[in-house]
This record gives sequence, structure tokens and C-alpha cells, in this order.
Amino acid sequence: MKHLTFLFAVLISVSSLFADDLYKQFQPAKTSRTREATEWSNFRANATNDETLPRVLLIGDSIVAGYNGKVAQKLKGKMNVSFWASSKCVTDRDYFRELDLVLGADQYDVISFNNGLHSLGTDRAEWEFAYTQAVKFIRAKCPKAKLFLTTSTPLKDPNLTEKAKELNVIVWKTAEAEKLPVIDLFSLMDPLDRNEYWSDTYHYRAPGIELEAAKIVEEVTRN
Repeated sequence: MKHLTFLFAVLISVSSLFADDLYKQFQPAKTSRTREATEWSNFRANATNDETLPRVLLIGDSIVAGYNGKVAQKLKGKMNVSFWASSKCVTDRDYFRELDLVLGADQYDVISFNNGLHSLGTDRAEWEFAYTQAVKFIRAKCPKAKLFLTTSTPLKDPNLTEKAKELNVIVWKTAEAEKLPVIDLFSLMDPLDRNEYWSDTYHYRAPGIELEAAKIVEEVTRN
């Protein structure tokens, strides 16, 4: 009996170690990514003590930081909202470690995953590999969550918009390979007037944020 107890304890320890290191199995071994002058990360969880409603996690950059509040308002009483907005590209050496912390912070029923606008100049082959690995890691870490891949939004600068399109091609390719739904914010925003809806090269004024939030809510609540 003592031997069985000892063996069980060892198995639990090994299992815990494996779980803690899960992200390392997906994280790219090498990267040529050079960090931006300022890197930032912002995680927020609303209604943390409420376990009666499903929880959605929004992952992205400053675009997510812009619309998450509206999403939370629209989903009040239906779903609780957490978000992680970061400047880090999926090829950053710490991206998967931080992603692991965010994914492990709660039980998520729905996840919207975006990465791109801080990756416009990133080596495409490295980004595609890291992006697909991130998708696989999210599925492994949160197997019960419904995962959406969310496209990067267009920019005021047409040349930068073309680069976002290149990344979105990879998003759609990954979605097809992994059989995952896509929230296509790019197609939603691209036809809009740049002077009316954009506040700067990357970000949107209130009407644009409202459109993005409505689209996110429509998709994450779809049966």
C-alpha cells in the first residue's frame, strides 16, 4: 500500500510538472524577433467571482484593448469578459510564457485569438510557425473552450494594410487546417472611410469600436 501511495504521489508530481511546462512544447526554439522600444501587456478579468455565467477571453493588442469594454457592456448578464492585450508578437521569446499565465488564470468557455499588428514586419515564415503553434497550444491548454481566430484589422496606411492582409491569409489557412471559425474584423472594417472611422494609423474612433464590439459579440454568442 505504501508503494502504491508513493507511486501515486510521483505520478501527480510528474503530471503537474508536465502541465506547468506545456507551453514549452509549443514555443518556437529560436526567433529573430527584435523587441520594440516599449513592450506592454494588459490583462483584465471582469466579474471574477461570478461563476454562474460563461466566460469569454479576448486576446490581441491595442485593438482588443479598445473594444473590450464595449464587448463587456453588450454581454452583461450573458457572459463575463476577460481580455489580454499585448504588444508582443507571437515570435517574442516570452509570448508563450505570458499566454500560459493568461490561459491558466480562469476557466474559459470561449476564446477569441488575434496577433498581427505588432507583427507587420516580422519574418513571415517565423510568424506563421509561431502563430500556428500558439493556436495549437491554446487548444491543448483549454480543450473545452470554443476557439475563434480573429483577423487583424486594416490600417489607415494602404501599404501597412497590405501587410495585414498577408498575415490574415495565414490566419485563414490555419483556421482551415485546424477546422476553427474565424471572426473577420478585417472585412468588416476595410470598406469604411479612413478619415471618418480611424483616429490614427492603427486605431478607431467610437463608431468603429462599436462596430468591432458588435461583431465580436455576434460571433461569440453564436450557437
